[in-house]
Amino acid sequence: MPPAGKDVAVLDVARQVAKPEDASGFFKQAIRSLRARWQTIAGSEYDVDAANLRPDLPGEDIDRLRKQMQACLEARGGEVSARARAAALGQAYLALDETGRRRFLRVLAEDFDLSTEAVEAALDKLQAADTAEDRRQARIELRRRLEPPRIRLLQQFSSLPQGVKILVNLRAELMPLTRADPLFASLDDDLKALLATWFDVDFLELRRITWESASGALLEKLIAYEAVHAIESWNDLKNRLDFDRRYFAFFHPRMPDEPLIFVEVALVDGMADNVQNLLDPSAPVQNPQAADAAIFYSISNAQTGLNGISFGNFLIKRVVDQLSHEFPKLKTFATLSPIPGFMPWLRARLGEGDAGLLLPGERKAIAAAADIQRGVKGWLKETLERGDWAANAAAVKALKTPLMRLCARYLALEKRSHGRALDPVGHFHLSNGARMERLNWMADRSAKGLEQSAGMMINYRYDLARIDANHEAYRGSGKPALSSAMRALLKD
Repeated sequence: MPPAGKDVAVLDVARQVAKPEDASGFFKQAIRSLRARWQTIAGSEYDVDAANLRPDLPGEDIDRLRKQMQACLEARGGEVSARARAAALGQAYLALDETGRRRFLRVLAEDFDLSTEAVEAALDKLQAADTAEDRRQARIELRRRLEPPRIRLLQQFSSLPQGVKILVNLRAELMPLTRADPLFASLDDDLKALLATWFDVDFLELRRITWESASGALLEKLIAYEAVHAIESWNDLKNRLDFDRRYFAFFHPRMPDEPLIFVEVALVDGMADNVQNLLDPSAPVQNPQAADAAIFYSISNAQTGLNGISFGNFLIKRVVDQLSHEFPKLKTFATLSPIPGFMPWLRARLGEGDAGLLLPGERKAIAAAADIQRGVKGWLKETLERGDWAANAAAVKALKTPLMRLCARYLALEKRSHGRALDPVGHFHLSNGARMERLNWMADRSAKGLEQSAGMMINYRYDLARIDANHEAYRGSGKPALSSAMRALLKD
């Protein structure tokens, strides 16, 4: 049953949204709703020829687009005229298909980058200046030349209705292009820097989302943007918004109906060790006033275009602070986190034939459980690939010790560049000052959990008295904070 008072038509759409990648549908909805509004703002600046650019923006249409972009950069007229020209350009952009938008971005990247010649001329002028006033003017000119013209173009979009959201989506489309073509990298750097300025954490609003207060459109977005544990039904969603749960999100004043990042919290007794139990809609509702632990079980970035702009750590700290005041009995703040990189790492080690991967006692236990004499690593690789091993009690018992030890090694010892933890979720929480507290066996028996981490999950604990020290140690030397239980798993 959809919640009373919600728009049933909107909620019917939400039922069809099951995967985070389907969030691109919101971009299409934004296009339909904005084109008419932006055309009205454009007024006399609305160029029928430009608006009629073919969706794939073939070569003969690109010259007209360049002229339209150049017109946006000209300082003729006042702010109203400038906004109208930006709306006209935005209208042209929204009419393009995927190919056309890629070509639009290429024009920005190639033709509206900074001019090396102009920068060098401004430097020469600064070096030749011989009075204080000449040097001041030369510095002003140099600063202006060091800013690519496309920055001003992008800034003009921000004044339009939902213009900031369009720029966030534009970067989401730009990011994969940078991996295939270095030409787009500088444009991405410029746009990321611009968005980082606008999305400073001091501008963000922390908001609690409830079943009663959330609009149907926002509930639809929560379903689509959930990236850790898919929301399977309306009962599932309602359970996550229930009396003993908390759902918090950051919002930006220019995107008031779009969550930027959200966290889901369960108020329970003791540190949770199984996500299926934690998410069970049939489990009895607990009294949050009596809970002693707040478990952060899902953190999802809702806007791909804001990747690399960090405010997740501020979200956790703000939520911890708010929950501490609301529920004084809470003593433990911890996550129940996935370990998305463990199985890819283990498969790579098995494929490379790592001779020291398994200890002699572990080999013996696996061989006995599998009733084989040799080829233990081959059996292990094949068994983990199948995924049905979790239903075999003997296999589960034999694999527990070696897999937990190897997972602890992966989490605590395996590094990427600059001493960062190899696991991305681990790096996030360690950077925020958390401690690796406990590794949980068979904590996620879902297909995704078995595929990512052989069913294991980890509790990262946020000890309020140690957060800053843990953060400094990890950021300074790459040393993760480990509980005694985690250290014990690392011993051979």
